[in-house]
Amino acid sequence: MSVHTLLCERITIAEELIKRAAALSGSRKDGLAGGSKLCSKLKAELKFLHKVETGKVAIKESHLQSTNLTHLQAIIESAENLEEVVGVLHVFTYEDKFGEKQSLVVDVVANSGHTWVKAVGRKAEALHNIWLGRGQYGDKSIIEQAEDFLQASCQQPVQYSNPHIIFAFYNGVSCPMAQRLQKMGISVRGDIVAVNAFTEYASEDLHLSSDESDEGGEHLQVTEVDRDKLIASIAFPTEVRVDMCNRVNLDITTLITYVSALSYGGCYFIFKEKVLSEQALQEREESVLPLLEEFMKGKELFACESAVKDFQVILETLGGPGEKSRATVFMERIHVVADQPSERALTLVPSSKINSRSVTIFGTGDALKAITMTANSGFVRAAANQGVRFSVFVHQPRALTESKEASATPLPKH
Repeated sequence: MSVHTLLCERITIAEELIKRAAALSGSRKDGLAGGSKLCSKLKAELKFLHKVETGKVAIKESHLQSTNLTHLQAIIESAENLEEVVGVLHVFTYEDKFGEKQSLVVDVVANSGHTWVKAVGRKAEALHNIWLGRGQYGDKSIIEQAEDFLQASCQQPVQYSNPHIIFAFYNGVSCPMAQRLQKMGISVRGDIVAVNAFTEYASEDLHLSSDESDEGGEHLQVTEVDRDKLIASIAFPTEVRVDMCNRVNLDITTLITYVSALSYGGCYFIFKEKVLSEQALQEREESVLPLLEEFMKGKELFACESAVKDFQVILETLGGPGEKSRATVFMERIHVVADQPSERALTLVPSSKINSRSVTIFGTGDALKAITMTANSGFVRAAANQGVRFSVFVHQPRALTESKEASATPLPKH
């Protein structure tokens, strides 16, 4: 293939990948974290290829074959084949085994954070040679990179479980490397190819451990990847193991939302209070109760004493008869536990968004290793800004409105 033909092919691929990256970014209502970074990298590759095309940059054919496009294409293909992708090219900070701060780029974060994917575009031969120490100085083997991923994932639990790691190989991986990764607990995707071993004679100055041959010269085992011998091909999508948390901690805002008249058809009113009218409009556009029920389905429900006590005070003061009746039934499903905020929750510094009641409620959920359901997104963000990230399910708020219906303006139900 001529350089010109190869160049045209690369430009076409880059243009196509930019469209696919844009589609990925637009597939989420709230945007895809890192999506713009991925698009920028692709546009930079395309710009470089256009410079080569116009003669502004002279490069060898081999450079064209080893552009970043291969890796970026692998990232996009991985993201397209996974569910609930929340980020690409996401940087995580972690401490290595020596206690040094390091950063790790995860190509695709999927399954709502439960799955990390490293997309590998390099050829099986190059990967195998680097692993055997035959690469260029400074090349990090896939196995060493896997160790970094495992170290980082242990420090980034999602809903109290470490993310599951997948290495996706788009140009094959040698069988011994795949087996090593799987022993480490990492899932492998892609073509797993055989390795042939043969004996190579070496001069004495290599100083390599070897056996003496009959002829008295040194020899050593050399392995070479054999692409013609396909051992297995593991493709996306396959079922991804996700350790789901089965415990839910209920915040006051969730208890109120669950029993609110707004959540049970009482949203066809214009209330005198602007905030209640806004919540009624949100409910008419998207009902919150099915989302709560779906998330709680099959899980153990907990609430701490402080949350329940404050909820009951609010209910007695503002609740209507239907709301109080629903609360009685709902509380029968909930295990009420003593306040037991976790140590890290107690490190939070009080602010306008962080009060002792929220620290107690979210901290108790943390100590229980439960996901806290809440409409209090302000607290969640403020805590994260102080370095304390809670496992949460955030939903829209709904207030107690039944007692306000008498003074509200009814709307026609469609």
